[in-house]
Parts: sequence; C-alpha cells; structure tokens
Amino acid sequence: MKRTRIILADDHILILDAIKKMLEPEFEVVGTFADGLALLQGAQKLDPDVVVLDVHMPQMNGLNAGQRLKQLMPKIKLVYLTMSLDQDLAAEAFRLGASGYLLKSSAASELVQAIRETSRGRSYVTPLMTKGMVGSFIQNIKRKKNTELTLRQKEVLQLLAEGRSMKEVAFMLNVTPRTIAFHKYTMMEHLRLRTSAELIQFAVKSSIMAV
Repeated sequence: MKRTRIILADDHILILDAIKKMLEPEFEVVGTFADGLALLQGAQKLDPDVVVLDVHMPQMNGLNAGQRLKQLMPKIKLVYLTMSLDQDLAAEAFRLGASGYLLKSSAASELVQAIRETSRGRSYVTPLMTKGMVGSFIQNIKRKKNTELTLRQKEVLQLLAEGRSMKEVAFMLNVTPRTIAFHKYTMMEHLRLRTSAELIQFAVKSSIMAV
C-alpha cells in the first residue's frame, strides 16, 4: 500500500527533526523546509499528499505559502502545526485552504490522527481549541469566508490606529506581540497596503477607528 507523502515546514530545526522521526514509521517524509518561500519553491518537485507547516515562518508566512501551494497543487492537504491558540488565525488558515489545525502542545499522536483524517478528505481541529465542538467551529469558519477582515483583525487594527504599540496591543488582547505582528502584516497584504500609515488611513476611512 502506498504510504502518504509528507512535507514538513518549520523554522525550528529541532522541531522538524523530531516530527520527522515521529512520522516516518507510518508516512513517507519526502522533504523538510525552514521557511515559507523555500517550501513554495520546492514542494511541487516533491509531489506531497500532505504538508505540515507552521503559521509563523520567515521569508513567507505559512498562511500565504499554503494558499499559493493550494493554487498550484489543489489536491494537497495543509495541516497547520503552531503555537497559536488564536481562533481567528485558525479561521484564516481554513479560509485559505487548510484541512487541519493543531497546536505544538498537542499530543504527538494527535498529529498522526490529523494527517490520517485530512488524507481521507476530512477536516481536523485540535480539541484544545474547540473543546469538542469541531463541527460548530468549522461552520463558523465557513461563514467568515466572505468578510474582508475578521473581528480580531478589526480589534487589532483599532488599537493600533489609536497609537498603541504592538506590545501594548498584545498585552491588552492577552496574546504574543508576534501574533499581533502577524495580524498586522496579514491585513496589509490582504488590503494591498505598503506602510503602517496606509493601514491607519484605511482604519479611519473604514470607520474602524473609534472617534
């Protein structure tokens, strides 16, 4: 029986090595990459069935890399393995083509389960985020597909537009500064804005900024 072909992408080499060793008894790990751009450039030659990738990666973040991979290779399954508990990030991942989303704090066996499920055409979200409400969570994600910005993105944008630093916003929303930075630059790319000033101008014009 043909084994599922897996590509791994994470900027932490030790994590890559550990995941590879864990998956190899059941799956065929055909490649590993340390940044999103390298993943995008190398994946087509390796013809994977599933890509396990982090959201936060250098050169190109995992969401953008995953979205472009799905455009180039529509049949591949994307499984995000990340530290972030942010449901808006998970929603954005699914909106852009993800089949699975789980946490690095999840049990090792959960990644194997996620790969099995997504390989069969199903969606998988870690119970650590959904508390057993996977179906409801997926439906909420699908309903968000037509919105320009998520509620969390609007919340982040309003606070940034009020002149707060990313560290201050992170503290107020109880997330990491890295997550706030990710939201900011995802919004800028989505809205095709080049500078922080343009993002603030958008917030004012869109009445996102409270006055």
